[in-house]
Amino acid sequence: MRIVAVAGQKGGIGKTTSVMNLSAVLAKGGNRVLVVDADGQRSTTWWAGNGGEDLPFDFAPDVDPKNLARLRELPYDLIFVDTPGNLEATSTLSAVLDSADFVILPLVLDPLAVQPLVRTVKSLVEPRHLDYRVLLNNIDRRRGDAHLQDWEGIVDNLGLARFKNHVRKSASVTDAPLTGRVVTDYTDTRQNRAAIFDYNSVALELQSIWANAPVQAGAI
Repeated sequence: MRIVAVAGQKGGIGKTTSVMNLSAVLAKGGNRVLVVDADGQRSTTWWAGNGGEDLPFDFAPDVDPKNLARLRELPYDLIFVDTPGNLEATSTLSAVLDSADFVILPLVLDPLAVQPLVRTVKSLVEPRHLDYRVLLNNIDRRRGDAHLQDWEGIVDNLGLARFKNHVRKSASVTDAPLTGRVVTDYTDTRQNRAAIFDYNSVALELQSIWANAPVQAGAI
């Protein structure tokens, strides 16, 4: 089993879209996947409710730190946890991180998102010696390659580990929560192709990282 926390103490960075779409890709790859909504805003719960039985993974909402501390007892290959995007629910985030094997930290290319990212990594992730990657998310392709490369340099200069792959801005992804769709539902059209490629690429990179790193002590 691996427990993956998708974290960031700022709203609007793409935690929920990362959880839902990466979970879907990895579930379609043959893993038994559970998505846990530990964010009091319940965005993942709403999305999953719209998707219903069509989702390729199981789903459960739970913000109770005592229950979150027992995630490893559940019979799944992968558990993705959507965590609170604020400073007020640190006890919930801490409970998830105490059980986690890996942390994904989405980052939108907004200067105001940098300080919360650094704070989360330095105060909560690194002290637990957790492996993690920053995921550059919602990239506006109209800004050109140089804009993305500048942000890759910002993350690198901060000394933070990041995915080599990234997720581009897509109307398909933006609209998906309304219908409960995940990227594995998309037809291979020009409109959807970027989202399909990006999430599959990140999932493959994630599996490559895991193939070269053991789960934390105590993992099943």
